[in-house]
Amino acid sequence: MSKPFAAALFDLDGVVFDTESQYSIFWGGQCRQYHPERPGLEKEIKGQTLVQIFDRYFADMKDKQVEIVKKLNEFEQQMTFGYIEGFMDFIMSLRANGVKTAIITSSNKLKMDTVYAARPEVNDLFDAILTSEDFEKSKPDPDCYMKGAEKFRLPKEQCVVFEDSFNGLKSGRAAGMKVVGLATTNAAEAIAPYSDYVISDFRSLDYRKICGILDME
Repeated sequence: MSKPFAAALFDLDGVVFDTESQYSIFWGGQCRQYHPERPGLEKEIKGQTLVQIFDRYFADMKDKQVEIVKKLNEFEQQMTFGYIEGFMDFIMSLRANGVKTAIITSSNKLKMDTVYAARPEVNDLFDAILTSEDFEKSKPDPDCYMKGAEKFRLPKEQCVVFEDSFNGLKSGRAAGMKVVGLATTNAAEAIAPYSDYVISDFRSLDYRKICGILDME
């Protein structure tokens, strides 16, 4: 028997906001500078926290980490936060039908302060916002999405994850939730094996349609 759709758990970059191309520029530059031997590393790190990126790829560059953080903070202050097309109508449709909404992001609270300054309405769009400080383990571990379900005291079967990165998609799957993949960062055919349904943006979706697609009515 199918479970009703009760909570939508959204990644931030590339899902709510069209920012992944901006981060690709930043991290592409850092990776080429410090890891020229690993072309494409900026794609591998998507969905990981800054701490995780440093631990895995910059552990022997403690002095450079401080410099990278400074550059990243300055970069984020200049970023634009445009919504993925159709997002506002979609989330309003969910909320009008009683669906709980949350941001589940690998970004930290400092980054979210920048988001709030640019988009103050974000706090009204979501019932909960969980950042990297709230998780013990990073994507692709399911910890973050499991905590999202716990926040609303809902079973995993009633939660739907919206993700764009491979790490995020794997995280949602590992949490045992339905996963909608957004082809905003990677090709649709590449993320399809990790998704229950793939979309390019939210323009074609509303509450009724997603319930029907995922059999969660």
